Amino acid sequence: MSDMQDPVEVSLAQRVIAVLWPSFLTAGLATVLLFTWIDPAELALYVPGAEGVTRMGAYSAGFFGLWAITAVSSALTIYFGRPAGR
Repeated sequence: MSDMQDPVEVSLAQRVIAVLWPSFLTAGLATVLLFTWIDPAELALYVPGAEGVTRMGAYSAGFFGLWAITAVSSALTIYFGRPAGR
């Protein structure tokens, strides 16, 4: 039989990029879809304390919020996808 070797160790930078890049792309698409249906100018009507938020502020907060959510999802995928005992 052949010798089983350990897989090549992935660097921390590669793991971080493997989490952040797909989550960035997904958050960008989700932001476009979200704000296609929701007008940020109307947030003040439904969200308490959002009276002074500009459209750009709502777009930015929405994007970074979605990026954080998708980054956590990607990180959990990598965490739970690793072999046992690592």
